Amino acid sequence: MSHQHITAELGTKPIGVLLWQYSLPAIIAMVASSLYNMVDSVFIGQGVGPMAIAGLAITFPLMNLSAAFGAMVGVGTATMISVRLGQKNREEAQHFFGNSLTLNILIGILFLVGVLTFLNPILRFFGASDQTLPYAREYMEWILYGNVFTHLYFGLNAVLRSAGHPRTAMYATILTVLLNTALDPLFIYGLDMGIKGAAIATVISQCVSLCWQMWIFTRRTEVIFVRKDTLVLRPYIVGGILSIGLSPFLMNACSCLVVLLINRGMVEQGGDLAVGAYGIVNRILFIFAMIVMGLNQGMQPIAGYNYGAQQHDRVRDVLYKCIGYATMVMTVGFIVCELFAEFIVQAFTTDAALIKMAARGMRIDMALFPIIGFQMVTGNFFQSIEQAGKSIYLSLTRQLIFLVPCLIVLPRFWGLDGVWISLPVSDGLASLNAAVLLYLQIQKFKAHGVSGAPSGTSWTLHFLRLPRRIQYFAVNRVAPYLPFFSMFQPEEKKES
Repeated sequence: MSHQHITAELGTKPIGVLLWQYSLPAIIAMVASSLYNMVDSVFIGQGVGPMAIAGLAITFPLMNLSAAFGAMVGVGTATMISVRLGQKNREEAQHFFGNSLTLNILIGILFLVGVLTFLNPILRFFGASDQTLPYAREYMEWILYGNVFTHLYFGLNAVLRSAGHPRTAMYATILTVLLNTALDPLFIYGLDMGIKGAAIATVISQCVSLCWQMWIFTRRTEVIFVRKDTLVLRPYIVGGILSIGLSPFLMNACSCLVVLLINRGMVEQGGDLAVGAYGIVNRILFIFAMIVMGLNQGMQPIAGYNYGAQQHDRVRDVLYKCIGYATMVMTVGFIVCELFAEFIVQAFTTDAALIKMAARGMRIDMALFPIIGFQMVTGNFFQSIEQAGKSIYLSLTRQLIFLVPCLIVLPRFWGLDGVWISLPVSDGLASLNAAVLLYLQIQKFKAHGVSGAPSGTSWTLHFLRLPRRIQYFAVNRVAPYLPFFSMFQPEEKKES
């Protein structure tokens, strides 16, 4: 099958088939990526100690900031390539790819030099104490040495999905996870390198996968491949990448600020142990968030291609399906973590106080988890159809406008619990905000002649193919009493 045919199927195959075809490899890859982060935490917690876990948690804001720059280039490039391929403009898609390689290298080097120069003050600012600073610095130094390779690795994985190779992107991530899992115990225990060994294992595993990705993109039979003439930066190409990538950049940069505030709140209200508890909870919740991110990555090339091809009904369909599956994932996460919090935390540590603190925080943090998937999909949807402004707005409202005031105010009344409570409160407000924007976008699609959306809860239940009796009960007996779902009722049904 030709690569042109692979990309053309984005506009012809049934949406349900396409979403699974593109999402399942991305989900496996994202979960695998989350697992290798968690493997680091497990080996560090069990092999080095609870203060090492806290030191690792201190590096999260810096890791998020690095990821912000990587996502700005990677996601921006993937979106622009999807849209250009939908418009049959392969040459311009090629230039977006070439410029992204150069951008990743430049940004990676600048980030390495800038952060490494001021690493100690930065970690202190992020909440490191005398006990946790040595662990945080030792880990972060080696992660920074491999920063350029990390940016290229994640960026090329995003392009692989946009160019019709979701399975290859999945295999690259799985390869990274397997290598990291094998090297972690070797470096941490066998070579007695401690937390530094975990960082070195991460960098080496990403470099190996990057070599494979680069080999793939040197083949001229690919729909997109490395060409020397596309590596020279062009202002309009760079501008296009950064304008779309600004949304995920701000989202990750906001995450950096949020984790900073959370870490500082944890230190003030519960000490270094509380920082370690948040580090554990964050790793667990990230697994479920990664599944939704995998769904989003599967949706992105489908929505981008069909938006570029002006097939708005297919754009709408993939959105509804993605929202429904994301809601299911987060609901499962909510049930599992609420019921088995202590058991899950015990995988990371044997410290009784840390187990108790992390389990309580997990249950509070998960309070509104079932609705988070909707908010995540909505933000990514606007990004996929080149409406970066709305995606940026949703990112800022969730992580700045809603969460930051909660982190400042609520701990004054409830102490450490107030820090935990801030997270579900901001998620609830952000989801309501996203629902309003999505409703307005649906009306715009209708104005362009797109068939009306299924009413109320049925847009979630329909594609899940639940029994008709369950659909009828949910839509006609439950949904009318839920303000959130009533926002999506067609006008004619509301009047009746």
